[in-house]
Amino acid sequence: MTDMIQPVILCGGAGTRLWPESRGHRAKQFLPLTGAQSLFQQTIVRTSAGAGFGSPIILCGDPHVAAVRDQLGACRATLLVEPMPRNTAAAIALAVARVAADTLLLVMPSDHVIADVPAFHAAIARGARLAQQDWIVTFGITPTGPETGFGYIANGAALGDDGFVVDRFIEKPPLVDAEAMLAAGGYSWNAGIFLFRAGRMRDAMLTQCRAIFEAADRSIAAGMIDGDALYADAVHFAQAPSDSIDYAVMERDERVAVVPASMGWSDLGSWQAVHMLAPKDAASNAVTGDAFLHDSQSNLVRAGGKRVSLVGMDSIAVIVDGDDILVMPLVRSQDVRAAAKAREAPN
Repeated sequence: MTDMIQPVILCGGAGTRLWPESRGHRAKQFLPLTGAQSLFQQTIVRTSAGAGFGSPIILCGDPHVAAVRDQLGACRATLLVEPMPRNTAAAIALAVARVAADTLLLVMPSDHVIADVPAFHAAIARGARLAQQDWIVTFGITPTGPETGFGYIANGAALGDDGFVVDRFIEKPPLVDAEAMLAAGGYSWNAGIFLFRAGRMRDAMLTQCRAIFEAADRSIAAGMIDGDALYADAVHFAQAPSDSIDYAVMERDERVAVVPASMGWSDLGSWQAVHMLAPKDAASNAVTGDAFLHDSQSNLVRAGGKRVSLVGMDSIAVIVDGDDILVMPLVRSQDVRAAAKAREAPN
């Protein structure tokens, strides 16, 4: 990499797809789901300062500031604190408004798994070359199946060996369309990872979503600094329309590139996905905590300080968190939100 890259780690939101462990201040990104480190800590390690990357900027809400500081450990970082959620376009605008125009910003979610870090770094190097030519770069994941839960990116013209012009973005498709794209080739999953020169994104936002950028810019200028954190001004930030970066910029700009990569990526969007990636015993059971399993295969058990016993169970998830116990077939993982909504609703 010829220029230092500034990581921007999106650390907002609690999420309900991994309820009951993920909720409130104990959001998914702060949980150790695939090893000893949390997903947030794994994200920090992937872009360690001194390996072509600068110290990270962490975008989070006030409820997560304590968790961020605790899990950063000795890592130096700057926190940008959003006073309220305004989706990814406004969050990214805060970082853009905070840095010099020539800064290369690498924007990443904090709750994804990337198993092949060297492949990730190689993709970032390709993307950096394109970003230096004023492309706004997104990273596509080489599909491993006809997944209907992700958006897709279609390749256009090749940009040398580094990537492709984005032909179009495709919303989460029905199965028949996903199968057709997989068979045709030239499509990748949209991972929500971006790389661009800050001044280039600022200009794109002023053209495509001026109200979002100007509100973020004003909120940074009027913000309050507290140690390692800048708290964006709430009055100004509240004026930013809520929109995703995909809709606000990526789908509208005429100079967007995609760098496809196969890097062991997962958004870890369900307990079934956690089971797939977690270490397992000989019977394909993934167990955390005090659990006894007899004549049981392919289960996920996270005992949460309780003593859990399974007899004759196959492909079941048992998730214990305090007084909340979730039991379900792993194939029904996408239905967790129903339980979360019922249990987390105020009485």
